[in-house]
Amino acid sequence: MTSNTRVVVIGAGLAGVRLARRLGELGVPSVLVGEEEHTPYNRVLLADVLAGRYTPEVIALPAPAAVTRGRVTGIDRAAREVVLADGSVIAYDTLVLATGSNPVLPALRGLFDPERHELPDGVHAFRTMDDCLGLSKAVRPGTKAVVIGGGLLGVSAARALAQRDAQVVLAQQSERLMERQLDPSASKLVRRHLTDLGVEVHTESRVRGVRCVGGAVRSVEMADGYALDAAIVVLACGVHPRVGIAEQAGLAVHKGVIVDDELRTSDPRIRAIGDCAQHDGQVYGLATPALEQADVLAELIADEAGTGGDAAARYTGTRALTRLTLTGQDFFDLAAFGETEPRPGDDVIQLADATRGTYRKVVVRDDRLVGGVLVGELGTVGALARAWEGAEPLPVNGAPLLHLLTNDGGS
Repeated sequence: MTSNTRVVVIGAGLAGVRLARRLGELGVPSVLVGEEEHTPYNRVLLADVLAGRYTPEVIALPAPAAVTRGRVTGIDRAAREVVLADGSVIAYDTLVLATGSNPVLPALRGLFDPERHELPDGVHAFRTMDDCLGLSKAVRPGTKAVVIGGGLLGVSAARALAQRDAQVVLAQQSERLMERQLDPSASKLVRRHLTDLGVEVHTESRVRGVRCVGGAVRSVEMADGYALDAAIVVLACGVHPRVGIAEQAGLAVHKGVIVDDELRTSDPRIRAIGDCAQHDGQVYGLATPALEQADVLAELIADEAGTGGDAAARYTGTRALTRLTLTGQDFFDLAAFGETEPRPGDDVIQLADATRGTYRKVVVRDDRLVGGVLVGELGTVGALARAWEGAEPLPVNGAPLLHLLTNDGGS
């Protein structure tokens, strides 16, 4: 491989932009192909745009100067070419898939018009800048909005809409909000925060369908027969890796595109990073692993191109911390990492202050910190996360750990 090798990156999200930028710094030119018309942006901050705190320009990524706009429809592995929807082709020596993920669209009655195959007017996914701008245009003070899904994305969307003075109902099928990240106590604090903002939260509440009139949504039908009036419906039911192009090309795919420690797919000339990649059985769907994968891959490609880089670089997984910072007048901050629910025999340290709305809990197993959840006043999160990431034995008397939980200077 030489320094004039053609590297093509499909996807102009966090992972793709980071890779292209790092390659440029390492002296390797690349072609970045992005489907969206917008300047590459930080998807994590879309809720802040919806809430009106940021404009789209503020969350723009420091992208390479040129992004090739187009939708990739296929990969010709024999010819080593990427085919775009307009019929044009881009040759590659190394191809990187950073295609991200798609929103999960639940199988709800009335969700799709069988003739148009489009979502009804007023029904929005919440994954792209266009989704965000469409919601921003539709919401008005007093607008009745229903958010379906009470995970990280649903909580963020509900809060943002409430900050725009919409009348918001959040419907969550499971028994608590953000159940994948939070324990029951922390979840209650999230619910209380939303309720204080005027959001009506329904847990253990299954949505059956949407009712539309003239192609526009009018209500959301619940499984118990109750109907929620709605002019806006937000689908926040999770995401799944975007792997269609990889499957069509015959690459090995399970939950995501399967990659090894060098981020290689089953075709050694094709790599994959970010939300679409599955490494060691894990699809992360978070920003930190995507950025770490991009950095490792940049080093490997630069080494192969002869422009520097680190031939020994490997991606061995990420111990990912989930952080949700809800800014604005009603500030709310939480972090969760590792195993937040203890096993038999684990030690648990909890500190809660109902008046201040703070909650801190860590789980210790065999003298090692294996997980924790923190809500409000997160000065300790940095030190606790480092202790967890290091997986080193904790002092046997436990006093330093208690100090970490109570010392707000630990970040």
